Amino acid sequence: MYIVYHCVGGTHSSAISAAIHLGILPIDRTPSKEEILSIPYFDTLTKQDQGKIILRGLDEFNNKVFTLSRQFNPQLVTNAVQDAFELGGGSSHDLILVDTMPSVNLLMKIGGFSSRRLHWVDFGRPIVTLGTIKTTIK
Repeated sequence: MYIVYHCVGGTHSSAISAAIHLGILPIDRTPSKEEILSIPYFDTLTKQDQGKIILRGLDEFNNKVFTLSRQFNPQLVTNAVQDAFELGGGSSHDLILVDTMPSVNLLMKIGGFSSRRLHWVDFGRPIVTLGTIKTTIK
């Protein structure tokens, strides 16, 4: 099975989702700021990484877990991924595409834009991290 978490930038909500899926972050409680910032692929992707399906690891059932920066046209990109997967011999039953954008709040948008687009990492990363904590509060 191939599981692809996708969002606009591929570095915040999809990274958190993949980390939870892989057991890097807890599923039963809100992760700390330190835990979030320890994810090696949180808030790190660049423009050159857009459109790349990046393997993040194998889950406990040996499923491959990926992230994808698909920018602002999810249907176009996810349809292309689905078709390419099938053209390569894969079955649609073996591919799960997960849109993580419904979990993104305003703080994550502001912090993510500041950190990744404006390159104001020192300003944006704490904001996107706080937004991530707020969206994962149980």
